[in-house]
Amino acid sequence: MKTDFLVIGYGISGLTYAIKIAEQLPDKKITVVAKGCKNETNTSHAQGGLAIAHKSTRSVYKHIWDTMKAGAGLCNKEVVRMVVNEGPECLEEMIKWGVRFDTNKTGDFDLGKEGGHSVHRVVHYKDVTGSEITQALTERLKQFKNIEFLSGHFVVDLISDQHLKCNSINRVCYGAYVLKESTNELRTIISKITFLGTGGIGQLYKHTTNPIMATGDGIAMAHRIDAEIKDIEFIQFHPTAFYNPKENPSFLITEAIRGFGAKLKTTTGLPFMLKYDSRGELASRDIVARAIYLELFNSDENYVLLDCTHLDKADLVIRFPMITKECEKRGINLHTAGIPVAPAAHYVCGGSAVGHTGETSIRNLFAAGECTRTGMHGGNRLASNSLLEAFVYAKKCVEQGVSIIDKIDNKIDIPDWKSSGTRSQAEFNEIGIARKELRNLMQKYVGIVRSDQGLQIALKKLEPLKEQTENLYNESTITPQLCELRNMLSIACLIVKHSQERRENRGGFYNLDLIDHTA
Repeated sequence: MKTDFLVIGYGISGLTYAIKIAEQLPDKKITVVAKGCKNETNTSHAQGGLAIAHKSTRSVYKHIWDTMKAGAGLCNKEVVRMVVNEGPECLEEMIKWGVRFDTNKTGDFDLGKEGGHSVHRVVHYKDVTGSEITQALTERLKQFKNIEFLSGHFVVDLISDQHLKCNSINRVCYGAYVLKESTNELRTIISKITFLGTGGIGQLYKHTTNPIMATGDGIAMAHRIDAEIKDIEFIQFHPTAFYNPKENPSFLITEAIRGFGAKLKTTTGLPFMLKYDSRGELASRDIVARAIYLELFNSDENYVLLDCTHLDKADLVIRFPMITKECEKRGINLHTAGIPVAPAAHYVCGGSAVGHTGETSIRNLFAAGECTRTGMHGGNRLASNSLLEAFVYAKKCVEQGVSIIDKIDNKIDIPDWKSSGTRSQAEFNEIGIARKELRNLMQKYVGIVRSDQGLQIALKKLEPLKEQTENLYNESTITPQLCELRNMLSIACLIVKHSQERRENRGGFYNLDLIDHTA
């Protein structure tokens, strides 16, 4: 199968990329591939919104400053400036595509405020902004006849010079090997340009807000064809996920509810955030997550409480209808009791390194969203910057793709996938056991707080698991479950190795054996 543009992923970056390419190049073929259920993406689960600076110089400056401060001095200021400046235009485009955002009685945007933000600047649609964006962009996507959508298709590997047995110094991507999940049929898709919008890595951890699809596939595939991976040790833990150890993913309690006035307290009712930061509940996520971690460590409790009982009942329900409903389903009435919360793996600030055009270190391979490292987030993402960054970089990828597509020749002989072996129930059991062990190891040793010894233990146990999985992969019929495990172990080992190489604490990275760095 041949296509002009292969889009892997169905979140905000993949949808935006496909739509904008289709708008500008109606004569080109676009193939969108999504594994599993098309609505199970990190975008569709996003609650908070988009951080948007108004067009005034002062508003833009404040947004840049807040982003740089949250990023612990590791942000690329040029990238931050570019993304922030393009925010208003991106917002207008989303609205044109049918995305709704809440307004107040005067007709202006009802702006929220979240941790790390010095002003109210977050546009949102109630507490289901990501779902609203996904639905609107999906409807827009359906209007284009040159887009082919393949749901239930798992991308096994990207195709590069390695598969052609070339010794090229400049790596090139030629498309991907894709598995149709319903039939286990492997297809070779040759593409002039390949775009990754595959999301994050949350499922590497025992407790995460990410959907079950978030297994780091895009980053792992890019790594296997030698794409540059940067800053992957910076894992952001959302401070307030509903505490239920049997639930996967953990239900996210948006940061916007703290911006609305909710307070963090111990199980005995004592507020504690001012001990750690003068901004209290609205400190950046890394600070709040570590504060909760320390409170739990010192008290031997499993959770703290997020108290909303003092807030106006009617306003709380209007602003957070989904959270109100979901908490009630779990036996918590927001008006009379605190919500049990604990930190959970939420967002990876690093990934496949991309330039200003969104191109990776592999020619004709572009990427945007959580699977990338743009320099926007530095050591810690400012709340509600991710959807904005994904939209802006998808646009940049489109601009570059449009300018080069007619110069690319995909008349190339790609070998078909060769598969051998048979599936068995024993192999499925082995995959499940290894996945559970991996998630427990990451949670215990590579979490909010790490140590040199813990990282050594993690790597010592992860590498044999990785080797066993590679052997199973080479000997068995390919399945999505096996491929996910392979990807997860690849990323887990990368995170540990990058963590060992980092020798100062910054943002979301904290090692007990290192000194703190004040950015």
